[in-house]
Amino acid sequence: MPHRIAVLSGDGIGPEVMSVCLDVLEAALGDKSALFSFEEAAVGGVGIDKCGKALPAETLSLCESSDAILFGSVGGPKWEHLPPDKQPERGALLPLRKHFDLFANMRPVKAYPELSHSCPLREEIMQDGVDIMVLRELTGGIYFGNPSGRDGEGQNERGFDTMEYHRYEIERIAQLALETASKRKQHVTSVDKANVLSSMVFWREVVIDKARVYNEEQKIAKKMKVELNHLYVDNAAMQIILAPHNFDVLLCGNLFGDIISDEASILGGSLGMLPSASLSSHKSGEGYFGLYEPAGGSAPEIAGKSVANPIAQILSGALLLAHSFNMTETASRIENAIHEAIRSGARTNDIANKKLFTKDKEETISTIEMGQEIKLKLT
Repeated sequence: MPHRIAVLSGDGIGPEVMSVCLDVLEAALGDKSALFSFEEAAVGGVGIDKCGKALPAETLSLCESSDAILFGSVGGPKWEHLPPDKQPERGALLPLRKHFDLFANMRPVKAYPELSHSCPLREEIMQDGVDIMVLRELTGGIYFGNPSGRDGEGQNERGFDTMEYHRYEIERIAQLALETASKRKQHVTSVDKANVLSSMVFWREVVIDKARVYNEEQKIAKKMKVELNHLYVDNAAMQIILAPHNFDVLLCGNLFGDIISDEASILGGSLGMLPSASLSSHKSGEGYFGLYEPAGGSAPEIAGKSVANPIAQILSGALLLAHSFNMTETASRIENAIHEAIRSGARTNDIANKKLFTKDKEETISTIEMGQEIKLKLT
């Protein structure tokens, strides 16, 4: 039986970048493409138009019987009049995260030296490139803590939320951070606010315990240990801007990861360069069950114009191969092909150097042409 992948292209630029992504994946897989079955289903605004729901029952059923989900983008002005919980974003993504216990969000941020002009930071900071993995816990913390609400009246009226973490929630995200770092540069930076918050004192203690056990196992297996350090979230936010090249894996709770991942996203120069993976606590055969999607939105203002950058969607496909099927070599070939295409001058509008004088401006290519350039660089 082939591996079943639920393909949820969604709205806006979703279908056009997804088409290019699938084309590149097929080329990268070669003969192994027969091992995969990519099956499309409606989601988001398209799901509302066709079935009356952002996450139709048929789509959820396909996802349940699949080994991974390749997600596009959802939302747009057409559906903004709907109640918030019925709109494409909240009506599709949040239910999928909850249904499949997607506890960890991985946001790789890679800034290529050739695109340093696209980043708002000084080029001398970015000239050596950046390669950071932001790992955010998705199902705990202040977004889900109880009690939460409002009470009282007049000057005594108040709003309140509770930040809480259970040991198992911290342990599983810390374990994933350590495993991820062991395949990269062997370094984890845990982000907390242990100087103020009791929940973050607990977070730090559990992360330290987990790292100690993990490194003892690494020593027995005669493998390299993973270095661990800690930063308060305010300092981490500053250091990401001052010296982003110092980071490898950033381990964050839900609230801090939400903020830090968005801050780090500017380093890549464009949302069109940023993929993400949300992994389940349940494994699926060779790896994790996961939902893989570009970090950007549906960009309805450019939909259908063939100017969208497909790289984030393609990189999301590479993450799918790496984390759900342990096909790290194929994933690396895709990543290398993307870098080679950029190095050779392939530019969609969002990553073109607009600082050059008119006569020297970089020429831009279409969504489909970028996919073709990447395919040419596959080796």
